[in-house]
Amino acid sequence: MIKALSRGLLPLLLLVYSGNLLGSAIAATALQPRGDLHFPLEARGTDKDGSLPIYKNPGASIEARVDDLLPRMTVEEKVSQIIQGDMNGWMNFNDPLDNTLTFNASGLVEMMGLKAGSIWGGYLAPWEKIAFGINVGQKYLMENTTLGIPALFQTEGLHGFTDNGTIWPSPIGLAASFNTDLLQQAAATIADEAEGLGYSHVFAPVLDLSRELRWGRVEENFGEDPFLTGEMGHAYVTGLQSGRRRNVSSTAIARMAATCKHFAAFGSPQGGLNIAQVSGGERELRTMFLKPFNRACVDSLSIMTAYSSYDGIPAIANSHMLVDILRNEWGYNYWVTSDAGSVDLLISTHGTCDTRECAAKTALENGLSGEMGGGTYTYLTLPDQISSAAVDVKALDTTVAAMLRTKFSLGLFENPYPYADFDSTLRTSKTRALLHDMERETIVLLENRQNTLPLSKTIESIAVIGPQADRVSFGDYVFFNAALNGISPLAGLKQHLANTSVKINYAEGSKLWSNDVSGFDAAVTAAKSSDVAVVLVGTWSLDQTLLWTPGTNATTGEHVDVSSLALVGAQLKLVQAVKATGKPTIVVLVSGKPVAEPWIQQHADAVIQQFYPGELGGFALAEVLFGDVNPSGKLPVSFPRSVGTTPVFYNYIKGSRPIDAGHIGDDGTLAFGHQYVLDSPVPIWNFGHGLSYTTFNYTNLKLSKSTIGRDESVSISVTVHNTGRIQGKEVVQVYSTDVVSSVATPNQELVAFKKVDLEAGASTTVTMTVVSSQLAVWSQKNSWVIESGKFIVKIGTSDQTFLSTSLNVQ
Repeated sequence: MIKALSRGLLPLLLLVYSGNLLGSAIAATALQPRGDLHFPLEARGTDKDGSLPIYKNPGASIEARVDDLLPRMTVEEKVSQIIQGDMNGWMNFNDPLDNTLTFNASGLVEMMGLKAGSIWGGYLAPWEKIAFGINVGQKYLMENTTLGIPALFQTEGLHGFTDNGTIWPSPIGLAASFNTDLLQQAAATIADEAEGLGYSHVFAPVLDLSRELRWGRVEENFGEDPFLTGEMGHAYVTGLQSGRRRNVSSTAIARMAATCKHFAAFGSPQGGLNIAQVSGGERELRTMFLKPFNRACVDSLSIMTAYSSYDGIPAIANSHMLVDILRNEWGYNYWVTSDAGSVDLLISTHGTCDTRECAAKTALENGLSGEMGGGTYTYLTLPDQISSAAVDVKALDTTVAAMLRTKFSLGLFENPYPYADFDSTLRTSKTRALLHDMERETIVLLENRQNTLPLSKTIESIAVIGPQADRVSFGDYVFFNAALNGISPLAGLKQHLANTSVKINYAEGSKLWSNDVSGFDAAVTAAKSSDVAVVLVGTWSLDQTLLWTPGTNATTGEHVDVSSLALVGAQLKLVQAVKATGKPTIVVLVSGKPVAEPWIQQHADAVIQQFYPGELGGFALAEVLFGDVNPSGKLPVSFPRSVGTTPVFYNYIKGSRPIDAGHIGDDGTLAFGHQYVLDSPVPIWNFGHGLSYTTFNYTNLKLSKSTIGRDESVSISVTVHNTGRIQGKEVVQVYSTDVVSSVATPNQELVAFKKVDLEAGASTTVTMTVVSSQLAVWSQKNSWVIESGKFIVKIGTSDQTFLSTSLNVQ
């Protein structure tokens, strides 16, 4: 294939891409880093003195290579660098089972002439076909174009490599582990699986905050807290990017480009409706929405903008966020891209432009970002607009330089190709073992009355009931039919109990999406015939094919927003019917977001939360139910009593949650209050909550200093004791409260956490560091200020304090 491409198409393609000389002159005049042209216009990939061009020198610095390459490029070539292409332009990926290794030469020529900077390739196809298509594209760009600039080949990796790679728990589940080390290792396996096939750009992580629970994409986030989200995001970016591709320059700093998204404030749309406006001011933007990006993304090689507007300004054209803060204040120098079709939203949705020309100009000049596919490719208007001076060529140059900087940082100019042994890192036993560890740590024990759990393998029988029992629920952003690789809870229990005498009585009871109660009799019979009943209910999403297919249904996922957080259909009635049998009833919530069902919290004998798991989720759940694994997950998001009591995030501004609660009794009795009249703003379960089968005690809380200066850090140490009878993992959480401040601040904020593993009876001293900048407030004068005063530092969860002390800043 490669020989045919090089010999057969080379003469034609060299003629087609010899370059636009006028455009080259325009670009050179605009930049002129050396005051004259050191390369011939007719052969821009060479130097006049016969020396190796700096941009082709692997030993040269990244900046020197960018500065050398940029003035060699025509305006058309520059614009091509910042528009996303599609591998389906020269390959046929319509049939996921087809493995025909052919390509369309004319399609390849057309695609690379207009959209060559980044190429979407996240198709479900045989791995050999993916590698073939990427190899064809990169071979053409490297050998058959004047400058030989490779492309970023892109795919999804939100919780697993989407081209039949290993699927991990959804991000909200990963966050429940509170284990950054484990997440970093997980992200490294996602890079392992994608890298060998030739991908170099992954669209993850999502750093939106889960403060608006009606929004469909809550499952894609790391929860409601900016600190936890930043730490988990940083772990993901570090794991994905660390290392180098094979046979690349020593100056390369990463092997994969992570994509932090959606910049910024995307996850709190009005009404919870996808892409709706987000309301807020500079202080909320700074203290909540931007913090995770600042922590996780300054070193990420890519950032994706948001669809929504913030305070009336479309995020894609928000120069304050994208230029003033991101580029100038934070010094971010890498690639920024729009989300799919979002430049067109300036015309169709936001109403800030009425032409494609306006949309392209506005997005480029205000955002210094590229254009993803999915729209009308407004950026194709840029060459003419630059020629007429309607668009500032400096904005184009700055944006292209960022793209080139990312590519040089990946070493793509030396080796952009798939590896011959690509299958050696796909779905390995090592990755599966790591996945198993993560599955165990994401499960959260919410209630455990009278130590109902763990179950004993000496029981005679167990009823496994509910629409989530025999279903694999992965959440969105997985490939078509990915669930076939997963283990359902029922299958996991069968596997786990295979060598015991425990009998499993299974009944579905009801569908996720139906009010039909005709299956209740079988469910009640199964419960009555068993020693204990496990009822599995929750929300559901679909893979990336079915989620967007008309006629399918889901309750979470992109573009799937809800007006209620209660269980859909007959699910709650099913739980109540099983509980009414008198048998111990364990409810497992399998979901992508909090489920608001106070009755379950009040009446179930035990409650487990399993956010959408990965491929081994069913087996890990069985291990937790029977005590082979001690649950250690903590909630990354609070659970409201109803959608009407939202928002319910724990770090609310002081004074924002007065409580004089009312309630409605099981018998319908009305007890009136004021906040709320017949309900409470207090969550069912709060952020940070999670039980264990053992018990922990905390002693000897110490600060390295009781008083620190404004530029100092403080170390916080505490001794953690496992006072129970079995081994367990505990998440030590540190919260701070600014007692008196010049502006209203949160009632408490997570500032540190660490997960420790302790044998029964053992203890360990845990030390964590809080830097003074974490205590800063965004002042009335719009600047970060570390104010003098007293801070309360507590150890515990957001709704339970074990120890506390005071810290003074002066």
